[in-house]
Amino acid sequence: MAPLLIHTVPVNTSSRKPPADFDALVIGAGHNGLVCACYLARAGLRVGVFERRHVVGGAAVTEEFAPGFRNSTASYTVSLLEAAVIRDLRLAEHGLKIVERPMQNFLPLPNGDSFSAGPEATATLAEVRRYSARDAEKLPAFHAMLDRAVALLREQLTRTPPTDLRRTGDLWELLRFGRQFRALPLSQQRELHEIFTRSAGEILDHWFETPALKALFGFDSIVGNYASPYTPGSGYVLLHHAFGEVNGKRGLWGHAIGGMGAITQALAAEARRLGVHIECDAPVAKIITTRTSGRSNTPATASGIKLVDGRVFGAPRIIGNLGPKPLFLNLLQAEDLPDDFRSHIERWRTASATFRMNVALGELPRFEVRRSRSDDTHLGAGIIIAPSLDYMDRAYADARLTGCAREPIVEMLIPSTLDDTLAPRGAHVASLFCQHFDYNLPGTLEAPRSWEDPTEKQAAIDLIIDTVNAVAPNFRRSIVGVLALSPLDLEQRFALAGGDIFHGSLGLDQLWAARPALGYGNYRTPVRGLYLCGSGAHPGGGVTGLPGSNAAREILRDRRR
Repeated sequence: MAPLLIHTVPVNTSSRKPPADFDALVIGAGHNGLVCACYLARAGLRVGVFERRHVVGGAAVTEEFAPGFRNSTASYTVSLLEAAVIRDLRLAEHGLKIVERPMQNFLPLPNGDSFSAGPEATATLAEVRRYSARDAEKLPAFHAMLDRAVALLREQLTRTPPTDLRRTGDLWELLRFGRQFRALPLSQQRELHEIFTRSAGEILDHWFETPALKALFGFDSIVGNYASPYTPGSGYVLLHHAFGEVNGKRGLWGHAIGGMGAITQALAAEARRLGVHIECDAPVAKIITTRTSGRSNTPATASGIKLVDGRVFGAPRIIGNLGPKPLFLNLLQAEDLPDDFRSHIERWRTASATFRMNVALGELPRFEVRRSRSDDTHLGAGIIIAPSLDYMDRAYADARLTGCAREPIVEMLIPSTLDDTLAPRGAHVASLFCQHFDYNLPGTLEAPRSWEDPTEKQAAIDLIIDTVNAVAPNFRRSIVGVLALSPLDLEQRFALAGGDIFHGSLGLDQLWAARPALGYGNYRTPVRGLYLCGSGAHPGGGVTGLPGSNAAREILRDRRR
């Protein structure tokens, strides 16, 4: 096994002196924080962004992890990034180029065969027909069902959820959505109800008989979601991943040339063009609050931030691009929040059970199931090692019982097949997104377990490599460097509470108006002047830019009042 190699390059630390006054301060230079800052600056506000790491981007960042090898460290693929954000913030003009995968997904199967999807619907249909004429006949209707759900709900992604039905605007918003839903035929109402309440596994078992086809869709229901595909509500997580597009084509996945950091570098370039002050290596110690009456039972008002280095900056608007837990529990005093709200945030579920690996390769993996094929388009796909819903269900059950799946779910991308900027000539990089690996490893009082134990981490690394090596036997020997991030590493490096890539689970109790809490689904918080713009706000996780753009709209509405 090659040694772990971690190597990063300092990038984008601001040398500009910050302005004396700000209209808004953003905590965290992840993609949503940068999006929010850009839209506020476009409206004429003086905006400062303060980032604790040495580089902008949050989890959407490209870093060198072995000499000569660069990759998207955490988030790793493009689809959900809002087209309006790309257009409004001139990301293409700042060098962002997104290419489509030559094949969308590739599943090696234990029977020596494989299953592939796309890029065109006709190609997927032909592949399905190899396994089941019945499933091939039903597949267009299934896609049509998803499309109908997306058509109704996609608009809601860009709208602010209603939070107070005593307000005319919020009541109108709820009634507006209700009328849209009521206008649907009863059959479509039932479809939506099932998607939101039933498990992805139940839905897929009803529609299809081919295990690999069900696995293809089922993976989207558990990616970043610590759950079985048979967990109620996982149908919505599947739908959440169907909202995206690449270069105007709906439902596709792609790659940003230069890695995910190319997105946030383009956002930072636009922010600087608009006059935004961005400062890295500038962790925030606390949010400064005041009370006009001096009484503890009056709402607190955010008035500034204090950095770890002691510097203080004031502004009437403070915007947190952090998850709800680190924002409300770490940067505010307990007395700044109502007791019931703080208690709710303490119970906020953060668990994606993700183990993330970046691997430097001396050669491309050679998959046994493709040995007889001359083309290598599958190497540009999302390679999913999880051949059935039962496999995914067992992985979840194992992790709940022992902390780690005995047979992990692995999605591998080899972005260097599409992007020669990431690795030396003839070499490659692979992204491995692996589940399920519980943040809280079960142990005993006599023998506690933790991801701080290097033996636990190494065991997970070896298990994941063995899983890939079982379908691509040259994989292990081709490895020249590894960056492995356990759930604890993801928390410590990117401030992802519990290692949750979505800032909070996408369960029905943590969606729409309840994200992050009922009464505060509109990007505002119990602290006056404090807003939430990260993935812990509506519409949730993924590199979308939507929480950032939606939050900016609400901040500007408050400014006009």
